[in-house]
Amino acid sequence: MSETWTGIVLAGAFMAALGGVLAWFLSMASRRLYVFEDPRIDAVEDCLPHSNCGACGTAGCRNFAEQVVAGDIVPAKCSVNPPEMNAYIAGMLGVAMGEVEKQVARLACAGGHHVARMRARYEGMKSCRAANVVSGGGKDCAWGCLGLGDCESACEFSAIAMNKFGLPVVQTDLCTACGDCVEVCPKSLFSLQKISHKLWMACKSQAEGDIAEAQCAVACNACGKCVADSPPGLMHMDRNLAVIDYTRNDLATVKSIERCPTGAIVWLENEQTTRGIAAKKIVRITSLPLAA
Repeated sequence: MSETWTGIVLAGAFMAALGGVLAWFLSMASRRLYVFEDPRIDAVEDCLPHSNCGACGTAGCRNFAEQVVAGDIVPAKCSVNPPEMNAYIAGMLGVAMGEVEKQVARLACAGGHHVARMRARYEGMKSCRAANVVSGGGKDCAWGCLGLGDCESACEFSAIAMNKFGLPVVQTDLCTACGDCVEVCPKSLFSLQKISHKLWMACKSQAEGDIAEAQCAVACNACGKCVADSPPGLMHMDRNLAVIDYTRNDLATVKSIERCPTGAIVWLENEQTTRGIAAKKIVRITSLPLAA
């Protein structure tokens, strides 16, 4: 019996000693491997919206907080936060809030169902991505918006709503430039643009002339008048489409849109979309019949 107790005591002593040794090793490892984390990171993160939208260009709100504290990014880069909260973060850290020009998502298509023809009627899952798999979605213009609202569903900030013509409309005051609509659109029609980019080509069609206009009344028909009317270097033609060089944005004026016969190129300012005086008037409000 005594031998049994002796074994139990020895086993207990061994386990206690082993536990002590392991605890000592863990303590030493903790000290040697300890990485200091600035407590201000938590304080900044608490002031952020926790949307992890990526609009700031970082991997999420935690990463944004780390970079703000490190001085690698300015608080104003968070476009979701109210300006006063960004100012509070700047004051807390003793840094400048910074200035970042607002960006918004813009759609390169104005072909609603009242001006753009369908060559086939799509029936299936209400999703642009699903429809696009079926022969491009049925729209006569292969580059046009399919109008099934994937972008509206993807927008976490309710900044996109479908209008009565089946086109998404972006509310610039709600848009945070998170880029979700850019990623989800199967036609790659959305892009993030600075608010100062007022000259806008609302079309991506690469069709030419009568073919383009037969597919959509507001398509770019590659006439080149906007390029001719613009300052040198601001615009050029590429695959039957007028392209704007925004590195020369300081040259942009409303004159570029005036002779556009379809109104494919527009001027955006103060939430208003202006078409040129030569653009044909759009009066139809009902859907066009299927293309012959």
